[in-house]
Order: sequence, then structure tokens, then C-alpha cells
Amino acid sequence: MERDAETGARIVRRRSEADFVNFEAYLRRVPEFPRPGITFIDVMPLLSDALALRAAIDALCAMVADVKVDRVVAPEARGFLLGAPLAYALGVGFTPARKPGRLPADAIRSTYQLEYGEDALEMHRDGIRASERVLLVDDLLATGGTVKAAADLVERLGGHVVAAVFLVELTDLGGRSGLLRQYSVKSLIQTQEAASVR
Repeated sequence: MERDAETGARIVRRRSEADFVNFEAYLRRVPEFPRPGITFIDVMPLLSDALALRAAIDALCAMVADVKVDRVVAPEARGFLLGAPLAYALGVGFTPARKPGRLPADAIRSTYQLEYGEDALEMHRDGIRASERVLLVDDLLATGGTVKAAADLVERLGGHVVAAVFLVELTDLGGRSGLLRQYSVKSLIQTQEAASVR
């Protein structure tokens, strides 16, 4: 039985919809896409189901319930699909990390390695305020390059990354213990399948 540290009162936790959803069952695996040797982990079936989407956002919020967050940052494009509703649920602002050339105002850039190439992210210079506590959100953690690039942008603008949350984590690709080892990393679904969505 859990008790409040100050009052000693018993804490009763209600079960949420997330306790009853098999999130992994909503993932679609597409072999040999986008190229041979890659299995694409498609999160769209989960996002298209109202119950699963709501439960996933609730579960991601619960993962950071004890973390003070001022802003959510998510990389283009699937990160936006989770980042914006998560920011809304947490009552904080949302800043996108966009692909190069898509932001209209003054921006900074960070390049990173994909599992099969190189890419970059950009963020408006006024997208983060100094000392803001930032939660990074993306759909999938593989090697961590995409979210590490977003973290670099946040830190260059004076923000502080307090955690990174993911819908899916490919544990055998080492993103948590590699590029993101200095951050608190949380994921809703863990799988050891060496696959990629990037």
C-alpha cells in the first residue's frame, strides 16, 4: 500500500485505459521497407485507433508525471503526432524540430546520422527560452540520432532536456545507452527487433 510521505494517507491509484491496451498489437511491421534489410515499424494503426491513441498519450503523460516540464519538442514528422497532443495534455507549449528549409524565421541546424544516411533538423532561434525544462518526444527510438539532434538544438538555445519519451524503443540498437545515455529515457513499447522507421 502506497502512502503520502507528508500526511501518511493511503494513496489509491485508479487504473487507466492504458492498463488494458496491448500497444504492441497495434504496430504494423513492413519488411524490406524503405529498402532491403530494413523492417519499417508503422505506428499509424495505433494512431488511427481512438482508444489506443488516447491511452498512449495518457501513458506517456504518466511516464513524466513527476517531471517538471515547460515545453515539449518533437522532431518532424511522426514526432509531431505525439508531441503536440502530449504538450496539450501537459499544459505546456510545443516547439517543432523541422527538416531543413521548412522554418520561415531565423533558425539553427543540427546534423545527425540515420541508420542508413545523414539528415538534419532545424529549430527557430526563439523556439526555446533560456532555462526552459524540455521534454523530447518521438515515435521511435532506434540509434537515437534524431532525438540527439533535437536535444543539441534545445541545449544550444539555452534549454535543459529533462527527459525523452518514445512510443517504441528498439532496445537492440542502443539509443538509450548510446547517444542518449545522458538523458532520462522512457518508452511505452520495448522490442528487440532490429528495425527502423527512419
